[in-house]
Amino acid sequence: MSHPTRPSAIQLSLRTRAHNPDHHLWDNNGTWWCHFTVHTADGQKRRVRRSLRTPQLDVARRKRDVVLTRLATLSK
Repeated sequence: MSHPTRPSAIQLSLRTRAHNPDHHLWDNNGTWWCHFTVHTADGQKRRVRRSLRTPQLDVARRKRDVVLTRLATLSK
């Protein structure tokens, strides 16, 4: 018996801007955070914010890239 393909549990809503390497980042009192939106299978959307636990922008960019890459992999 074949099973229908199940839709992904989440779908990322990411906008990338080449001219803004800090997109999805914000500095909250000296600590960088990553923020983005996910859309769930039931039609809901949720804003997600995660502390990157670093005061260094270059480290925050790398951590943001890891977070978003992992989420993109999960949403496939």
